[in-house]
Amino acid sequence: MTVERPASYIGGEPNSVLKEDGSFDVRFAMCFPDTYEIGMSWNGLSILYNILNKTDYCYMERVFAPKTDMQSAMKKCGLPLFTLESKTPVKNADIVGFTLQYEMAYTNILCMLDLAGIPLYSAERSEDYPLIIAGGPCAFNAEPLADFFDAVLIGDGEELLPEFCRVYAECRKSGLSKRDSLIKLQKLQGVYVPSFYKPIYGDDGRFVRMEKTEPSAPDRILRAFLSDLNKVDYPECPINPLTEVVQERAVCELFRGCTRGCRFCQAGMIYRPVRERSKEKNFGYAVRQLENSGYDELSLLSLSTSDYSAFEPLMLDLIDYCKERKISVSLPSLRLDNFSFRILDEIQGMRKTGLTFAPEAGTQRLRDVINKNITEDDILGAIDKAIDLGWNSVKLYFMIGLPTETDEDVEGIADIAEKIMDLARSKNNGMRGRFSVSVSVANFVPKPFTPFQWVPQNRPEEFARKHDLLRNRIRRIKGVTLHYHESFVSTLEAVLARGGRELCGVIKRAWELGCRFDSWTEHFKEDAWRTALKECGIGEDHYSLTGLDTDDPLPWDIVDSGVSREFLLREYHKSTEGITTPDCRHACNGCGINKHTECVCEGILK
Repeated sequence: MTVERPASYIGGEPNSVLKEDGSFDVRFAMCFPDTYEIGMSWNGLSILYNILNKTDYCYMERVFAPKTDMQSAMKKCGLPLFTLESKTPVKNADIVGFTLQYEMAYTNILCMLDLAGIPLYSAERSEDYPLIIAGGPCAFNAEPLADFFDAVLIGDGEELLPEFCRVYAECRKSGLSKRDSLIKLQKLQGVYVPSFYKPIYGDDGRFVRMEKTEPSAPDRILRAFLSDLNKVDYPECPINPLTEVVQERAVCELFRGCTRGCRFCQAGMIYRPVRERSKEKNFGYAVRQLENSGYDELSLLSLSTSDYSAFEPLMLDLIDYCKERKISVSLPSLRLDNFSFRILDEIQGMRKTGLTFAPEAGTQRLRDVINKNITEDDILGAIDKAIDLGWNSVKLYFMIGLPTETDEDVEGIADIAEKIMDLARSKNNGMRGRFSVSVSVANFVPKPFTPFQWVPQNRPEEFARKHDLLRNRIRRIKGVTLHYHESFVSTLEAVLARGGRELCGVIKRAWELGCRFDSWTEHFKEDAWRTALKECGIGEDHYSLTGLDTDDPLPWDIVDSGVSREFLLREYHKSTEGITTPDCRHACNGCGINKHTECVCEGILK
């Protein structure tokens, strides 16, 4: 009771799972490297928890990063990090898995291993310690953390993770060593064993190539593909937290992947192809989640929700169900060019949860560069209809520092916000005073496996200058507020996103210097990170500010995302000419994903 939110550490929530010792073969400790409030809002946790705990050979338990006050209390009492369900020390699990959702959570991984009493480096862990693995979007370039993990699972986890646990259980029963177990596990598509490879660097410190240290290791690791969402279970009984979390709502993933091809978007590339869950299954899962949880809000989740082929009929059915029960419906990831205003009209009679759109860039020229494929008329037309239906606020997401960006592009963000406010003022007897626009600006970070993986990032001082330029414009527009990110955090994110194993020492040193919860403004220690980089001989422009030659070998080349390098390079060159690429639902653009699994473009090709 001496720490903040003690309910975050006690477990026992409704719909959590308890299994008796001896009723399973593998205890899997699923670690989210951030607080309970954030981790419990991650839908992937709910999906994997549901699937693994339905098996008879695996027991998945949850572990979250304790806040700093709890960390101090645990060390004072000699209490090791434990699982929520059974309070088992994490070091007594068979497998410990971390999800890599965001680069700025990397130091928390070391913090959690230390709290668990587990040596940080895989080479230092004996047979007595659990297998330490990782997955998630950042696993597509896990090199900055490679020395800490025994294995990395790349791609969709619904089928790969249960099979990984099953095979490892067989290995343990057979008495195989860790190394021999990993040799067997690497045969599964999507499994990468970092210790079976050695990075080679040139005299200038740049990455040259990856050499195998284990002859049986694959030359490249092809990601795991889940071909059909309809064939895997989706959570119907989500865990009900006993304390407030970031997103307290039922969540239904309509489909996975995206056909839009935005050139900055890593998720749009690594989650290809689009795979839809049927309308009937989505409706059933949503209703059962609501019935089994008591939530009064439903969120429909996908990278571009309104691109779902059965979007309108599904929404009308859900609205009918939710209206009677006073449940609100949240629609993130809406496209301005295809949003169904019939749906918006239905929702506006319910409890409003806000409208959010992402134009991403302030001018048409720059939207063409990033392949956003929406126009200013799309933006203003959508807002115009929303105002007519009674909405009085909108949140807009943009990025600053995109390739080829000029000051005119930055000021274009303010121009759009001002035009929206002028539109609001011209309607409904001058409603400008009651209408508001929230502009949120993120700093562009080039990510692996995107067409922009080669481009340089703006320097922190350039980000700051552009922030000032935009802030000075927006402060003159009544009703518009501006939010933006700190510059050095974005620089560091780019370093970690595009770096290699040379960064393992940097992350460890930053952790030793007290870095924790680096994505939290109040905890971020810029000086400590600068010191760690300097002591390890890594420049702050390492793989971030200078850009990469398109012929350069890349640390993440060991991974095959399914999207070809040729396609990414072709998209990069088209961006420099401002040439757009059509939606994959309308034309096959030759990304290469259909060589590995079925894709929406199959019908077009036929």
